[in-house]
Amino acid sequence: MTTPWLPPDFDHPRHVPVAFGHHLRPIRPEDTDLDMVAVMGSQPRLWSIYGEAWGWPPATMTHEQDREDLARHAREMETHESFNYALLDADETALLGCVYIDPPEKAGADAEISWWVVDECVGTDLERALDAFVPAWIAADWPLERPRYVGRDLTWAQWRALPPLG
Repeated sequence: MTTPWLPPDFDHPRHVPVAFGHHLRPIRPEDTDLDMVAVMGSQPRLWSIYGEAWGWPPATMTHEQDREDLARHAREMETHESFNYALLDADETALLGCVYIDPPEKAGADAEISWWVVDECVGTDLERALDAFVPAWIAADWPLERPRYVGRDLTWAQWRALPPLG
């Protein structure tokens, strides 16, 4: 049996204020309509980031496939297997990105964290605020000692080249 990657009494955040009235909250299947717009509207760029590592998001992703993926993420959050937080506007009428907090697949870290914003937010104050916010939030609210920010403190190609755990 593997050792849990988070303490058993850890209670993950459910609503996290970010800049400009935005917030993070665990993604859920009911977010599929918003997620489809965000992901497929930014699919070529997201594929350039996550495609080789995760095979995501496929260019032909259907609404049902996305809903199944979001349901899986929701289940994994409740069992603390991994975490996917949606970046939402104040009224939750737009999903503007996601933050992933995952157990390590590669040696040298106790978590692997990445995030993205939709194309129209790239280069904006919101993206810069999220870039500053995520590492500070992880340091303040998560029981992690060696988080790795994939795509930030090393490239995805460098991450793929690391030895696997075990």
